[in-house]
Amino acid sequence: MPRRPWLTGIALLGWFGLAVQVYLVLWGRWQAQASLIGGLINVFGYFTVLTNLLVATVLSYAAFGREGACKRFFLSPVVASAVAVSILLVALAYSILLRHLWQPEGWQWLADELLHDVMPALYTLYWWFEVPKGTLRVRHLAAWAVYPAVYFVYALWRGGEIGAYAYPFIDVASLGYGQVLVNALGVLAGFWAIGLVLLALDRWRQ
Repeated sequence: MPRRPWLTGIALLGWFGLAVQVYLVLWGRWQAQASLIGGLINVFGYFTVLTNLLVATVLSYAAFGREGACKRFFLSPVVASAVAVSILLVALAYSILLRHLWQPEGWQWLADELLHDVMPALYTLYWWFEVPKGTLRVRHLAAWAVYPAVYFVYALWRGGEIGAYAYPFIDVASLGYGQVLVNALGVLAGFWAIGLVLLALDRWRQ
C-alpha cells in the first residue's frame, strides 16, 4: 500500500485529466476523418498538456514509483520546484490571457478545469508539504527557464510549419514577430516572478 494514499489519488486525477483531453482531441479527429497521429502531435503541442504530463509524472513517482535514477531526478527539489513554477504559470496565464476566449462544455469543461485549475492547485499543495525545502537558489531560475524557452522556439517553428499557433499571443501571422517577442518576454517575466515567490517560500519554510 502507498504510504501517502492522497498522492496516489491526485496522481491518478492528473492522468485522468490528460486522458480526457487526449480522448476528446482524438474523437474530434476521428469524426472529422483526420489523422489520429496528427491529433496526438497537436494535443502534445500545448504547454499546458506537456506541463500537466510532468506534474502527473512527478506525483506518480512520489506516490508509487520504483526507486531509481528517474525517481531521484523527478523528486529532487530543483526539478519538482521547476514543475511547480511551470504549472502555476499555466494556471495564471490561462486565467489572465485565455479563459475569456471560449466557453467549454461537458467533458471539455472537465478537462479544462482539471488541467488549468485543479492540478495546479493540488501540485502546489504537494510542493508545499512534500518537497524538501532549503536547497533552492536564485541561479536555479535560469535553469528552470530552459523548458519554457525551448517550448517557445518549438511552438514558433511548429506554427510556421502548419500555419496554426498553439496560443493566440504567439500567433506570428496575426501579431508579427515583434509583438510575439514582447508577449513572450512578458510571460517569461511572469515565470520568473512565480519562481522568486517559490524561492522566498522555500527559504521561509526552511
